[in-house]
Amino acid sequence: MATAETVLKPDFESKRRHFIFNDEHEQLRESIRSFAQKELAPHAEEWEETTFPDWVFHRMGELGFLGLSYPEEYGGQGGDYYANIVLAEEIGHANSGGLAMGVAVHTDMATPPIYMFGTEEQKQRYLVPSIKGELISCLGITEPDAGSDVAGIRTHGVRDNGEWVINGSKTYITNGHRANYIVLVTKTDPDAGYDGFTLFLVDMDLPGVVREKKLEKLGMHASDTALLAFNDVRVPDDAILGEVGKGFYHIMWELQGERLIGAAGCVAGAQRAFDRTLQYALERKAFGREIGHFQVIRHKFADMATKIESARQLVYSTAWRFQNGEYPVREISMAKLYAARIAVEVADECIQIHGGAGYMKEYGIERAWRDMRLNRIGAGTDVRFSTTSTRTTAR
Repeated sequence: MATAETVLKPDFESKRRHFIFNDEHEQLRESIRSFAQKELAPHAEEWEETTFPDWVFHRMGELGFLGLSYPEEYGGQGGDYYANIVLAEEIGHANSGGLAMGVAVHTDMATPPIYMFGTEEQKQRYLVPSIKGELISCLGITEPDAGSDVAGIRTHGVRDNGEWVINGSKTYITNGHRANYIVLVTKTDPDAGYDGFTLFLVDMDLPGVVREKKLEKLGMHASDTALLAFNDVRVPDDAILGEVGKGFYHIMWELQGERLIGAAGCVAGAQRAFDRTLQYALERKAFGREIGHFQVIRHKFADMATKIESARQLVYSTAWRFQNGEYPVREISMAKLYAARIAVEVADECIQIHGGAGYMKEYGIERAWRDMRLNRIGAGTDVRFSTTSTRTTAR
């Protein structure tokens, strides 16, 4: 017969890790967090004004953080997809959403298609130095008239004297001003529908590549965001990434990993805002006691904690399926949709709990909201994902 002493009791202080992570993941987590806090966070305020410098990529390459899931033969660490999740969660300790996004574009958006679809020569030329931090990459999908509607892309490539001539423009391109090369989505057969797109690896110093404008943004100030133009840019056949006419399918595959990484970053960002606000609420006094003891405030924290944990479990379970060979597009869309929304909700509620202080820059919560807000737009707007998730669930 069980007694009060033998019944398992709740351990609210337990730090037990999720089952997808092992000791190596936790060691990696500590290493990335230490690097972010010691070498990056002290510069966060400065980089909001200047954008973060290129040495961040070089340093992360030295530490092995830019190729966590790539094979050792290419300079990677030979880890699994969960290692990428750890990076997405811990790089946020740099206290710079723009830096985290710039790194994620390089590690989880532009280089994965090279590894998956590239030739051995392309991997040696682009992937290996990218993992070392010697080359910086960007991804060219969005255009002035084509964002979430990838099929509406107008940048085009045509054959001419044994080469491809590319014309068009791309906008909102993260790393666009610093990148050495771009993974560029183009239309090569306007009459072939989804089978008319091709990916190209385009060096950014080629004649005709124009970095037109550095765009100013609501948040993510530490990252550089570019408007790019391609005016009669000539590239050879060996610049084709993957198969001619299969670029749409290649980039749709890339977007799934990107969205899941983005969802993981959203959850981690929401958790950091929550933790910071909880500490503030337990210190800030009003009407004779800490505001964290007011029932209405406690309810807010309970609601936020529930949303964060539900998003975390959705992300982790979907990551497990992705790592184990499944292609759970519906669940990835749901994870991205939900994590992005709750991250913005949590950041907004954290500002409210801070009161007037939350509106001031010195507390960092207003920046968390500004940086977080992009996640409801980037990698596909949540309006689109709401439609997609509903349609795939109801089929």
